[in-house]
Amino acid sequence: MVESASNLEAEIFERRREISTDRYGMSLGELTSLYTDGDLIVHPEFQRFFRWDDLQKSRLIESILLGIPLPSIFVAASKSGEWELVDGLQRVSTLLQLQGLLKDADGKAIKRLTLSATKYLPALEGHFWPIGPEEEAMPLALATAQRRDIKRSRIDVQIIQRDSSSDTKYDLFQRLNSYGSQLTTQELRSCMLVSVDPEFLQWVEKIARYRGFRDSVQIPERLIDEQYDIELVLRFLVLHNEANIKAKDLKNFSSYLDDKTIALASAPKRVRTKLEATFKKTFDLIAHDCAENAFRRWIPADRRFAGSFLNTSYEVIALGLGYHVGRVDSYRTDVESVVKEFWESPDMTTSFATGVSTETRLSRFLPRGRALFEKPA
Repeated sequence: MVESASNLEAEIFERRREISTDRYGMSLGELTSLYTDGDLIVHPEFQRFFRWDDLQKSRLIESILLGIPLPSIFVAASKSGEWELVDGLQRVSTLLQLQGLLKDADGKAIKRLTLSATKYLPALEGHFWPIGPEEEAMPLALATAQRRDIKRSRIDVQIIQRDSSSDTKYDLFQRLNSYGSQLTTQELRSCMLVSVDPEFLQWVEKIARYRGFRDSVQIPERLIDEQYDIELVLRFLVLHNEANIKAKDLKNFSSYLDDKTIALASAPKRVRTKLEATFKKTFDLIAHDCAENAFRRWIPADRRFAGSFLNTSYEVIALGLGYHVGRVDSYRTDVESVVKEFWESPDMTTSFATGVSTETRLSRFLPRGRALFEKPA
């Protein structure tokens, strides 16, 4: 017990050394000035995750006007001294949009916020932040005193210092943005990548638009909006050439994919070039021979494909074929025949991989996909 306590204390001490933080109280006016001066970075790519509706935004402004304290925001100090927003996107974006200052990825101003009626301030309906003397005279313009109240309201800024390790910043981002978050796991993963390497995320999004992939992977628009197509690309890139996969290695698959994605983002560009070539060749083969049927269920008794996209099919077919394409060895290209063989196997005609964990399913089916695409000697 004494040794265990000692080990814990040592781990706490070591981890505390890896992250250096500070805190600073400032007015919302000062925070706004940091953004307009370029000293507060709100990555434009984050705006796709800006999900608050106008009522939620108006409730934040209501809280400020009523003097209700705001929760802290977290920023990470970059090597050049700017603050990158880590947590507080909705609040900071709302404040900036209210003033007509929030910019999109092209540097254009996002439509200024018009406030909605709230529980305690129903008269907020239609009010806006005026820009220029003419707008200040309009009946629904926020009064000078109200704008001053907003700008003078204070917020606590927690600062992750630039001497903190990048891995620790990454982990902190994930933790802060998962508490009560409405984002999907992939949207959180994408947010993290924006902070670490926006170019890598743009590359993944580019290959997710590849025609062979789009023609083969037919998923609902809702899942595309939630970036599930991006997750499927990452699953391919990370898993298709992973050796000796075991269920215990994939425990808590979301965290596993996070860690592997971080490592891939840090890999040399030549690795990306090879992965992209493997990805495109794999999905060209699938799209040419089987298209979306590759990832649907084959019903042997009816001699037809049925249903919609299945993760199991994707993991068997796309990752199984991709394994051999990446190794540049001999493999089968009759994709439709392989798909039918898979579904006609005894265990797939009598049962199906539902109700099992992701790690169990992956460890069971990835090796099978590789075996199915092996070319007979």
